Order: sequence, then C-alpha cells, then structure tokens
Amino acid sequence: MNRREFLAVSAASLIATSAGKLNAEAVDKAAPWYQTMLRCGQINFNERDPLTMKPEEWMDYWASLRIDAVLLNGGGIMAFYPTQVPYHHRSEFLGSRDLFGEMTKAARAKKMRVVARMDCNYAYEEAFKAHPEWFQHNADGTPRRHNECPWLYKTCMFSTYFTEQMPAIYREINQHYMPDGFYTNGWPGTEALEVCHCENCQKIYREQTGGTPPETTDVHNPVYRRYYDIYMDRIATVWQLWQKTAQEHNADSVYVGNLGGGMRTVKDVKRLGEVAAWFNADNQGRTGNTPVWMCAQQGHVARSVMNGRTVTNVVGSYSNSSIDWRHTSKPPAEMTMWAAQAAASGMVPWLHRLGGQVQDNRWREPGRAFFDWLATNQSHFRNRASLAEIAVLYPQKTVAFYGSNGTATRKLNGETIDSAEYLEGMYAALLEGRFLFDFVHEDNLSAETLKKYKALLIPNAAFMSDAQCTAIREYTSSGGCILATFETSKYDEWGNSRPDLALKDLFGAGVSGERIGPLDNSYMNIDREHPILASFKDTTILPGAEFRVPLSPVPAEQRYLSVIPHYPAFPPEMVFPRTPHTEEAAAIFREQGSSRIVYFPGDTDRSFWKSGSPDLSRLIIDSIHWMLRDQPQPIIVEGDGLIQLFGWQTEPGFALHLLNYTNPNATRPFFSKTYPVGPLQVEFQAPAGSHIASAQALRAGHKLQIRTSGDRLHVELPKVADYEVIAFS
Repeated sequence: MNRREFLAVSAASLIATSAGKLNAEAVDKAAPWYQTMLRCGQINFNERDPLTMKPEEWMDYWASLRIDAVLLNGGGIMAFYPTQVPYHHRSEFLGSRDLFGEMTKAARAKKMRVVARMDCNYAYEEAFKAHPEWFQHNADGTPRRHNECPWLYKTCMFSTYFTEQMPAIYREINQHYMPDGFYTNGWPGTEALEVCHCENCQKIYREQTGGTPPETTDVHNPVYRRYYDIYMDRIATVWQLWQKTAQEHNADSVYVGNLGGGMRTVKDVKRLGEVAAWFNADNQGRTGNTPVWMCAQQGHVARSVMNGRTVTNVVGSYSNSSIDWRHTSKPPAEMTMWAAQAAASGMVPWLHRLGGQVQDNRWREPGRAFFDWLATNQSHFRNRASLAEIAVLYPQKTVAFYGSNGTATRKLNGETIDSAEYLEGMYAALLEGRFLFDFVHEDNLSAETLKKYKALLIPNAAFMSDAQCTAIREYTSSGGCILATFETSKYDEWGNSRPDLALKDLFGAGVSGERIGPLDNSYMNIDREHPILASFKDTTILPGAEFRVPLSPVPAEQRYLSVIPHYPAFPPEMVFPRTPHTEEAAAIFREQGSSRIVYFPGDTDRSFWKSGSPDLSRLIIDSIHWMLRDQPQPIIVEGDGLIQLFGWQTEPGFALHLLNYTNPNATRPFFSKTYPVGPLQVEFQAPAGSHIASAQALRAGHKLQIRTSGDRLHVELPKVADYEVIAFS
C-alpha cells in the first residue's frame, strides 16, 4: 500500500467527532476527559483477527456496557493498520484492512473515546537485524528472546527504540487517527529492575554506576542503588517524552503506563505517580493462595500516590490462575467481585477480553450487567474524599528491599520471608475489625497528609529515612496515635542498620540484641490488666510472634505482656516451658501527651497472616480501638460475614461500600458462587453539617428506612450477596 492508499483508508476509517459529543454526561470541562471516566473496556487483537473481526458487533457490545473509553491495538510489537514506519511489523493477515481504523470509527460512532494500546517490549527479527542496538542482551552477548515466541526480541529501555522508534509510531497513529490516548502494555511495571548487557547499557554501567548491577535486587550493593535511581530517572524521561508526543496532535490526549503489581512493588510507585496523569494497574486477577481482596489492596496502593487523579484496574475476563486458560471465561462471581473491588476502592473498572473470535461467551453478560448498573448509578461513584480516620503506612522501601537478595523475599535466620506479609497481616486484621482505612505512601508522610487521621498503623516499616521518622514524631506530638511492629525504623531508607530503633523514644524502649527467630511455640504472658487485653478471658498466655527483636528493660509497672521463650513442641513429654516467665516485654502500650502508642517487637502482623490465629488479630484490633479511645468508627456494620468497607463523600452525598468476601475460596481462586450475608445493621455518622434526606441500596435497587440516634444514622440491609452500596443523599 502506497502513501496515497494509506491516507484514503485512514480517512474512510474515521469520522469527525468533537469532544463535546463524546459521552457528554461524563464530561467535566474543568477536568481532562480521563479524570471523569468511570468505565473502560479493552479488546486485545491477535494477529489473525483482521481475517474475521467485525467492528460494529464488538462496539455494540462495548456500548451496551456504557463504557467511556475503549482500548484498541494500534501497534508497537505488531501494527493493525497500514503503517509506513520502518521495522514496525504489520499483522501477517492485515491485507488491505485497517483494523485499528475500522474499530476506531465504530467506537466513535458509539460515542466512545479511543485509546491506542501499544506494546514497546518486543519487536521482530527484521528489526533486530537492522538495529541490534535496540535490544537487550544477556551477559554472554546473546540477544534476549521471548520464551514462548522466540522470533520476538526484547527491547532495551535505554535504547533509541524507546526515544525514536516508539515516538515515530505514536506520531503516525496520531497523524491519521488522533486517538484520545496511548497505553503501553507491560511497561514500565512495578516489578524488579531489568539488567541488560547491550553495548549502550554497558557504557551506562561504566560511566554512571561504577560497575555492572546485580541481576537480583540487592539494596546493599552501592552499584545497585545508583542503578535504581538511573532506572527510575529513565522511566520518567521516557514517560514524559511519550506524554508530550501524545499531545502533539491532540492537547487532550494522554499517555498511560502499565503500573500493576498490587502491594508487592520494587519500582518506586511514588516517583511513577509523579509523572502519571492516569495510573493503570494491569492487575487482572489472582493466582495461587492469593486473597480475593488483592484488587482492593491495589486500589489502596495506587490512591496513596495519585492524589485523587485517575486510577484504573484491569478486570480480566479469562481464567488467569496458577494455570492460565486465556480463552475460557473466569467464573462470573469472581469477575464481578474483581470489578466491584475496583469500583469500591476508588478505581475505574477496565474490562478486558483477549482475541476477537470468542468461543466462550460466559463473561459477556456478567460484564454487561455490572457495567450497566455502574453507569446507572455513576453519580454515586464520583468520589470527593475518603471517610477513613485510620491510615496504614505503605512502606515502599521495606516491601522492595527488606533483605539483600530476591525482589520480594529475604532470609531471616534461614527462613524465606515475603516482605509484604507484615502488611498482609495488618490488612487482614483490619478487615476482621471492619475498619475504614487508607494507605499513606511513606514518601507522603507529612503533617498535611496525616492531619485527617486519628491513628497511623506501621506494619514493620524496617526501612525508614530520618525525615520519615521525624514526620511520625511530629504526628504523635500533635495527638496522633501509632501502632508499629517488629523492626520498624531499625534501618535507614537504603537498608543500613542503625545501632537502635530510630523511633525508640516513641516506643519507650530500644533493642537489646539481634533479632530472634524463626521460632514457634513461644508465648506472651499476661502480666497486668490493660484495656487492650480485656477480651482475653480464662487464659494467662497468648501465642507469641515467630520473630521478635529483644527489647531493653521496661519497668514492671509498664509491662503488660512479657515473653515466654520458645520450648520444644515435640515430643509431648518435652512440651513444657523451660523459662516460664521473663522480664522481657512482648508489647508496649503507652501514652505520650494526648497520643497513644502501641509497639509490638514481634512480627505480630505477619505471624497472624501465616497462622490465622484469632488471638493475634484480636490483639491488633483491640489495640486500634484503644488508640481511638473506643470512639465509634464513622461506619459500623453489625452482622456475620467477612466484609470490607469503603466510605466516600460523593457528589450527591455519601456512599458506603460493602464487599462480601464470605466464601470458601476467599484466599484461593475462584469464587464460583456467592454466599449472601444478612441482615446487617449499618450505623453511619455523617460529617458535621451534612443533611441526609434518603438512603438507598443501589445493588438491591430499593430505598432504606433511616433511624436516627443522636448524630448517627441507622439502616438495615436485609441481605448482601456479593456487593452493596448504600447511597446517602
């Protein structure tokens, strides 16, 4: 196809549509279009799709979901339009079609925005032969290929492929289709850093890092530390270049990177959030022994760095699990719960389907039903502020670097530790306690950020800077309460060990030796009465943490729980304490001015996550209640079930979200059905000055009767199947 034919095809593929005609009900002229978006969809083309794909049929489906924007494959790894950019590989089956153009035309006819889905990670052999400098190489000089598709070569972020070839492709698509944005699949991600050995990277290593970075995450290595900053700077440079390129033909266009990863991040999400106008989490589902609330966790992480800007989460419609089946549908109950978590946690659900020829259509109706319901009630999903009064510190450096080898794990006295398990345990305890909470990224610790929260929970933030420790001290001096665990503040932000806990002045004790563990069959002795311990009846001992740091002496009158050291668990004849009592504190509960402080020198949060011990979760829950002086939460839900709560101030008033995780498959895929709970008694205290006239259960579709008791409102939910939203207007 020559250039004249290309222009003719492109012109025929598009219709002139002003921005004012695109989903006018969702457009707020004071904000970018993507800031007001509430529903998103994607169809991911495969190479054979140009043979059979029917654009109008696909856009009829997406229109039935009432989505605001649809993502369509433009190019990068493979072009689905008649590209003229050298070495930009066209689909073998494209022929005379312009599939991207046809799909764009069909989408705009349905008044949907179009985002071009790009892939910058691989290119074909013809590109490698012409430009080997574009591609990653192994230490032995061989190029890196895709493990399943070896005819594809892995591109290098530090090469001109990212600064010249990809912008050339963006400009071509912009010139002929002017999409509303660009999205890159798989880049930059939040996982571990890649280490390439191409000539360009070797030059960078020599001149800027002083050596070759280690292949695995090793924060104790000074070369790795320098490489980490160089790597993050390169991401920012490329991101800003692509954003500028996207806007060359359309000032309202946006570049969107792939930032999925849940809580387990290595790349600095705070720095990524600073360049991202729109944070997309390609967190499509769960595998292995993963809790269903992983999607809501993703929402907490993303919102901690985006300051109210757009966050989307991809909802995979296919069966992703420990065994992937890319073309069979995920059970509707699982897919709906994933979309519900995205919406409840303040993200925009993004429904994804792979391939234009669909043999298994079981995903279609659940997707349509949920998105149509979301559109019908969209004003209640325009969130203005969270109602949470509890903050959970997101300890980015600890999650990424807590240890000297591996990206997410470390060895503690021989045992492999997942560095996110402390946060997992705290999160699970908060679910059991039905608390509202937000995440605060460690680099956002400031008086301004923390002033709205009554308590800050710190799940083993072992790596903390001096400035972060100072911010926490200032928070407590203003009356804020804290709960911290294990090695919090034992290391600086790069993992250099301090001689003692930096926050020992707040905790009321420092460490007296090296960490101890892993040890089971150790205990905490109840030495004295305390409100936190009031619910433990008919026992004088509680289960001890698997790891702990030994504390310097604490006065007897301030010691409520003491350590009973490990003793043999087998054989039965040997199961008795060798040291039935010590003076080593297993917890510290103290008041400093108007602040209340709880410190567990053991990994109480992680030990709860590993064991499921209700004693450990109760200890965390009751500690939080004590810090809050037993004042009622903004939202209280009474009744059976494992339920996560989110509360938002919205355009019409307030929205209380209840996610029902009560299910035998809550911690492994998949939900195959729902297990309704109810009746539930819901109590809500609206902020001062609010005037509530009505309440409605949006999923059930009926009004709720409001009872008042002082300044608190009461409603009853007869039943919650998977998800309910109570809208107070």
